[in-house]
Amino acid sequence: MLRLSRCIAAIALMIGCAGIMPIRAAEKTELNFGIISTESSQNLSSVWQPFLEDMEERTGFKIKAFFATDYTGIVQGMRFGKVQLAWYGNKSAMEAVDRADGEVFARVRMADGREGYNSVLLAHKSSPITNEREMLDRAGQLVFANGDPNSTSGYLVPGYYVFAKNGANPAKIFKRVINGGHEVNALSVANRQVDVATCNSEVLEHLDATNPEKKNELKIIWTSPLIPTDPLVWRKDLPSATKKKLRDFFFSYGGNPKEKAILKALLWSGFKVSDNDQLLPIRQLELFKQRTETENNAELNDTEKQKRLAQIDKLLEKLNAKMAAAAKAGAR
Repeated sequence: MLRLSRCIAAIALMIGCAGIMPIRAAEKTELNFGIISTESSQNLSSVWQPFLEDMEERTGFKIKAFFATDYTGIVQGMRFGKVQLAWYGNKSAMEAVDRADGEVFARVRMADGREGYNSVLLAHKSSPITNEREMLDRAGQLVFANGDPNSTSGYLVPGYYVFAKNGANPAKIFKRVINGGHEVNALSVANRQVDVATCNSEVLEHLDATNPEKKNELKIIWTSPLIPTDPLVWRKDLPSATKKKLRDFFFSYGGNPKEKAILKALLWSGFKVSDNDQLLPIRQLELFKQRTETENNAELNDTEKQKRLAQIDKLLEKLNAKMAAAAKAGAR
């Protein structure tokens, strides 16, 4: 009961029922760039370093990569001023906006022109399981690798579409559940250390280029609807002059062959302007997930269940109105 109340309170904070007062930051000459852990830090460092070097040269700031073992580490780093800007997934960006004085200012453009990517569930190519229904039916015999709890594609999206909508709790239905990053999960399936795992289409594409033998050991048994491309978030209290230099860099990057090659290694083609409204569909998904879990909670009596559903529905109503207003503004 207490846990759900806290979740509902957190959602209220997300859609503007409460706020965090900004703390003004002094002008900096060094910026820490947070990078979410979709794979090993060593692999991430090799593909990110040329991009960070260009950012340092073009902005005049000393740019330092900030890697953490999980998504929460990047959010907490931003919260306490140790990270000034970061590449997040949508779910972790939502946490940064709500709890770490963050603000979405850009989103990535995919190398192939798509407006998003997909969450997937993976099994070994030799597995008899071919879809999510078969996985759920055999869950008691399976070891499942879930994603980081702050991951959009590794946790939130499959958590709603595969589990919540089917009245299933991974922690209760599987033989064993572990949590890992996307690359770790994929390799764990390829090496037959787990039976099924969450991952996403971007990481699979990267794995196909870096470790095709392991990629060929995998098959996709479920694919999600399209997820918006990843946002870039900075602390709201960065000086205006700093934000301008960063905007100038990101929105002009990718204009020559060298920069295009660097972006291609990141599976991107450039960046486009965005803001916190990008996160509205993710907030909606989080509320839908909580509503479905509440409806399926057999431990609640009818009175308490209806009370909680009414609270969630009120938040959904406010969020839907905000989404409609954002869509109307975007159409102008």
